[in-house]
Amino acid sequence: VKTADNDGYTAIQLAFDEKKDKHTTKAEMGHFKKAGITPKKVVAEFTRFEPGHQKQFGDILLVDIFTEGEFIDVVGVSKGKGFQGVVKRHNFAGVGEATHGQHNRLRAPGSVGASSWPSRVMKGLRMAGRMGGDNVKVINLQVMKIMVEKNLILVKGAVPGHNGSYVKIERWK
Repeated sequence: VKTADNDGYTAIQLAFDEKKDKHTTKAEMGHFKKAGITPKKVVAEFTRFEPGHQKQFGDILLVDIFTEGEFIDVVGVSKGKGFQGVVKRHNFAGVGEATHGQHNRLRAPGSVGASSWPSRVMKGLRMAGRMGGDNVKVINLQVMKIMVEKNLILVKGAVPGHNGSYVKIERWK
């Protein structure tokens, strides 16, 4: 629990999923030892929470803090797609039809720069490259069901990331 007196702002840190000691840095070990818990894989900090629901040091949060039917935001890392061309990465149409002398140009980006001035490719030009693996926030997903006994939450909509990845659920009130 971070307070304005000690840290200059109010927030809570949540830790999740066990981690071996040998995979933990000494700084992290000291942080977890001070908290009195074993090392965890994921540590997330939340600055926005209801003023009436102050959490104490060592509290365990379960899915019952959410209610069925409410809308939430889900933050995660999108699936990595590897190196992709401009048609898939930026929705380019390609050069045109496969006629009039076109050869192997269907999915090419086309021209990339001007002539003798500026004699370079401008920064930010959309080209082929690594796609995916970005932080994505999907907003306004509805909580359909909460299973408190299994500590599961069912969400209607597209949750970012691959199967088994970690996501952060935020209330957007």
